[in-house]
Amino acid sequence: MTSVNRQVRLAKRPIGRPDDSTWEIVSEPIPTPSDGEFTVQVDYASLDPAMRGWLDDVKSYVPPVQIGEVMRAHAVGRVVASRNPAFPEGAIVSGQFGIQEFAVSDGRGALVVDETLAPAPTWLGALGFPGMTAYFGLTDVGKLEKGDVVLISGAAGAVGSIAGQIAKLNGATVIGIAGGREKCAWLTDELGFDAAIDYKAGPVGPALRAAAPDGIDIYFDNVGGDILDAALGRLRKNARVALCGAISGYNATDPQPGPSRYLSLLVNRASMTGFIVFDYLDRFQEGMEAMSEWIRNGDIVTREQVETGGVEAFGRTLTMLFDGANTGKLVLKISDN
Repeated sequence: MTSVNRQVRLAKRPIGRPDDSTWEIVSEPIPTPSDGEFTVQVDYASLDPAMRGWLDDVKSYVPPVQIGEVMRAHAVGRVVASRNPAFPEGAIVSGQFGIQEFAVSDGRGALVVDETLAPAPTWLGALGFPGMTAYFGLTDVGKLEKGDVVLISGAAGAVGSIAGQIAKLNGATVIGIAGGREKCAWLTDELGFDAAIDYKAGPVGPALRAAAPDGIDIYFDNVGGDILDAALGRLRKNARVALCGAISGYNATDPQPGPSRYLSLLVNRASMTGFIVFDYLDRFQEGMEAMSEWIRNGDIVTREQVETGGVEAFGRTLTMLFDGANTGKLVLKISDN
């Protein structure tokens, strides 16, 4: 095993889209665990749209990544040294290990994962934060009910693809919005969505009116912008909008305008609620049990797009999210072992 730990650190805060100058790769000795700690060799790291928000020095639901810090990321790896009996050597674990080849942890927020249920990358997707975001965003924020018409933007992404399948399992009619014919075909042909709208093929509004002529009960928003406005125009009485993300504006350099059709919330006595998955940490067992059963029974299709290249590939792989170049969960392979 190598004695060097390569890390991706934040070199400067980006203005707009991150580029190569945003990051620096630093080599340090592999960390040694103290009492109660363990060292993990990072095999896979999760790449998520939320990472862009962590780079800005603004108040948010978590502190920003500081200049010179290792880039924050959820990851999966193997314990290679341990002084914590709950995380023995050889165990496969997930946790906030960052974009680096080795990390030391005291176990807080870490989890020993079961690879007999699903491979390691799935524990960063359907069995990780994206899956829990989809689950609680629909069941708690969206108050999903049988017979609902559910619209999901970013539907071919890590969260949207799982959210749509959960909605179908609970008796909803599901419409997904994604970019490109291939993604839309994946939604309907493999994931069982009732309809898919290709936002690259033309305006979303007319297509949405055709797909949901009687309106929608739940809108699960991952993109914001014009698509949010189109969805607000199709709300039914007592509809629920779950604000998960707004990737369409994450790299914008000017403040983004608010939705122009917000009065639809008033007219339809609807609600629009933002939520953060970290608010549900005390209920993760509930979500994990449901998701594990669905995966075990083959009711949920999981898809991870695993990119290679190690820590050097982090910057270019992250930008794939902003180009819509991923389908399913985007994962970066860190270790060659």
